[in-house]
Amino acid sequence: MQTQTITVGFLQTICWLDNTIVDWASAGEQYTVDGKINQLAKYHYSFGDSAISSKVGTYSFVYKKLGTKGLLLKNGELLREINRSYYCADAYEFPAALVTWEGKTYLIHCPISYNQLDFEDVETGEIITNKLNRKPGDIFHSRLELSTNGTFLMSKGWLWHPLDVIYIYNLSDCFKNPLLLDEPMLYPNVGVEVCTGSFITDEEILIGSSDEVLDDENIESLPPKHIAVWNLKTNLLSKPVAVKAEFGNLYAINKHLAWDLFKFPKIINIATGEIVDQRNDINSGEQNSSMIGSSSNFPVIIFNRQTKQIAIKGKEKIEVLTP
Repeated sequence: MQTQTITVGFLQTICWLDNTIVDWASAGEQYTVDGKINQLAKYHYSFGDSAISSKVGTYSFVYKKLGTKGLLLKNGELLREINRSYYCADAYEFPAALVTWEGKTYLIHCPISYNQLDFEDVETGEIITNKLNRKPGDIFHSRLELSTNGTFLMSKGWLWHPLDVIYIYNLSDCFKNPLLLDEPMLYPNVGVEVCTGSFITDEEILIGSSDEVLDDENIESLPPKHIAVWNLKTNLLSKPVAVKAEFGNLYAINKHLAWDLFKFPKIINIATGEIVDQRNDINSGEQNSSMIGSSSNFPVIIFNRQTKQIAIKGKEKIEVLTP
């Protein structure tokens, strides 16, 4: 892997925009990997530690990862404040994603209840999925991720007792019938806790298990501390592979390789579990779950779907990793 350090004077949030990194909370300060700095907006917000952006950067959402509030911005200017339930909010990541559907951009989040996914029109504020007969299951949605072509939504959240889970939703079907947001389209039916996952393609997801066993008779498809490729079309898993190191925070590079950012950056061979490259001198935190409960060693990590680069927010610096 190649590494590059971008030195910055002040940094609140980081978010990929094409092949640049933008701090939307700091007047859209834009950094390129070759050291150039540009400013995309006018206003600074003394708020937030995390951010996401729409594909072309028109809309962005600045929020506190373990808080209840966020700021929805358009071209860097405030549209309105966004809230989520207080319930266990200090324990797990704020669920949020931006998607453009049929010409409109929506914020996917949980404004009504911790367990109810909704689509909010960013321009009007209308929550188009808030229907009277919604009956969501008891899940804490978190770590929302869209598939490569925007067909599926993945929620990498958790259930009480606590236990990490991964649920998949077909966006087109959910826009037509919001009640489908209350029941996942698919989830990996295995006997272990699935603590991490990342879309490889629009139909394949790399998933990884923790050491938590739920059903001793159903762990052959995915034993503890293994990875496998989950095919959404067939609902089948590839042959599970034991990773030759501690892992828990996966980002798929392609069908053959994946980043893992647990403790330090490493690149894993998906077929063998071998570590093909690593930088154990770079701290990438200890996240291996949606449940954090502390911000002491959980730096903000962002993945560029197009370039496959990783950026890690540090103190007055950004570490950029290229596979």
